[in-house]
Amino acid sequence: MSLLSRLKNWLLSEQPSDVPAEVLPVTNEPPAVSIPAGVVAVQEPTQPAELPFAPFWLENEDALRDEGVIFGLSDSKADEKIGAIRNYFSHKTANLEKTVEYYSEKIGELNLFIEQKENRINELKDKGVTLENLEASAHHLPRTIAGFLLSVAMCVGNYFLIDESILTNFPRNHQFIALGVLLAGMFNLFTPKSLFHEQERKISWKNVLEEIGMPAAASIFVFVQVLETQSTARALALLLFSFFLFLFAGKLLLSNLTLLKNDAGQWISNLKLARDKSNKASDWENEVNQLKLEIDEKRVEKWKIIDALKAPEAELKRLNEKREMLIKLFESEFNLARSYREKLTNKEIKKILE
Repeated sequence: MSLLSRLKNWLLSEQPSDVPAEVLPVTNEPPAVSIPAGVVAVQEPTQPAELPFAPFWLENEDALRDEGVIFGLSDSKADEKIGAIRNYFSHKTANLEKTVEYYSEKIGELNLFIEQKENRINELKDKGVTLENLEASAHHLPRTIAGFLLSVAMCVGNYFLIDESILTNFPRNHQFIALGVLLAGMFNLFTPKSLFHEQERKISWKNVLEEIGMPAAASIFVFVQVLETQSTARALALLLFSFFLFLFAGKLLLSNLTLLKNDAGQWISNLKLARDKSNKASDWENEVNQLKLEIDEKRVEKWKIIDALKAPEAELKRLNEKREMLIKLFESEFNLARSYREKLTNKEIKKILE
């Protein structure tokens, strides 16, 4: 018969005296039952490095109930025995916890690896879509080249016209003089853009002078040189022709040069885009396929670890549930015995425990 049954039978068979005797502290004398000696329990020593020996009362529920009754009838606290139970199970589950932690870390590493590879796949797919949506920019490179060549031909023709016009008055070094007049008249460095195209700009007499000053001076210089050898009509025609040629041809040449640079750069960009669509798209697709293979391999490895993790997790859960069950069992018997202790004398408690 367990101690709790004996306690209940005692309460049913005997009534406590009218004036209850003073409850004295229970001595540490060992009882006659086969449980740890003494009414005041002592926490069992543990060895962190080795699994401690399992006490009998941990393997037998009736013995654990008796322990709860003994502790409940004594002045000992339940925390002592509960601590012993937790300490025993902490040693017993230490290796399982390390195994579960190790497998969990491996699964976390594999999940991180898979996530990184999936992010890389999404990045490559986005790049592929972006590259596929890019269209070649329109350019007018052939027309620009033709316009540039015509501008150069115009400048060369103007040079020979000036050279022929000043040859009579400047027989020596007339080529260099003609070149200087051509450059002075055609290339106006003051305004990069003609005033005829500046619609929003306020034009002053200084701007007009900067625009037409040098072309007019060069044209008048040529006009004066041919006036002695040509008729007035021819000289005036040459004046007007050279003036407008100086006024527009220089900026036309420079504008065509700028357009040639821009269109050539756009043409090169289109060639690079076509190469990228052919080469990079193929390389990215191959990399995506390789990443998918690596992800599949890691997922297989992950599921193997998950399968290996199930057994230690289940065992750890079972031990933790058993620990909590034993603690609750001990606490219930302890609390019940502690509630009965207030109704008993020290002599009656000793008699129950014998």
